[in-house]
Amino acid sequence: MNQAGHHPHQHDRDQRRTRRKPVAFAATVMDVITGEPMGQIGNLSGTGMLLICPAAPQSEAIHQVRLPLSGDGAVPQYIEAGIQEQWHESPGAADLVWAGYRIIAISEEDDARLDAWLALPG
Repeated sequence: MNQAGHHPHQHDRDQRRTRRKPVAFAATVMDVITGEPMGQIGNLSGTGMLLICPAAPQSEAIHQVRLPLSGDGAVPQYIEAGIQEQWHESPGAADLVWAGYRIIAISEEDDARLDAWLALPG
């Protein structure tokens, strides 16, 4: 933390270009390559996401992930995207790490699904 009591990345997060939508359901992000869960989505935008992770990720690591989007149906839709870690910090809660990821690759179809989900109320 710096002297003002703000984390060094706080300014970066305050300067986001796209609005992030909170995720009001349990949304586990899975690493497609390893098959392992990476964490729960805290919020999501068309350009990135906040993951709540059980351990600190490797800085600037790139992952291919699969994540659920809730919808009108009982079964969530899934999208896949390439993401890259931008920052991470411990929020003070034991055994949790917040990590910011930028979406670096997504198919046109999954991008359209994500845009449609972001446009839903809530």
